[in-house]
Amino acid sequence: MDIYNPYVTSSTATFDLIPRSPETQREWIEDRSGARFVLVAETEDGDVCGFASISQFRDRAAYATTVEDSVYIAPESHGIGVGKALLSALIETARAHGFHSMIARIESEQKASIALHHSCGFEVVGHENEVGRKFGRWLDVIVMQRRL
Repeated sequence: MDIYNPYVTSSTATFDLIPRSPETQREWIEDRSGARFVLVAETEDGDVCGFASISQFRDRAAYATTVEDSVYIAPESHGIGVGKALLSALIETARAHGFHSMIARIESEQKASIALHHSCGFEVVGHENEVGRKFGRWLDVIVMQRRL
């Protein structure tokens, strides 16, 4: 929550509008157990400095082997490779779980996230115009995909 909630209140990196409560965070983690999962990065001191997760892409059975990723890094850990390490591990773990495709849906102004995904083999496969609204403005989403 300490990493994620500041993105909710001050960034378009997530389209969530309400910070997570402890209960909401527990439910989110429980939903990502088993084949869907969360990976955590820690500093040498054991502090969490980032996390990455895979979520269900769509609820219809034909989409079962496609997942959507999320990566969030603590501000003090930006630019030192934490995001790439997490996303790379996420890709390998998803592949090991038998998933076939990973989708990233990234707000179009989140250039660092788009570059991170590109560096890990994702390609832009779509652009959704004005599909979200936050901070009083319309937001576009870049859709990226990587086959596992």
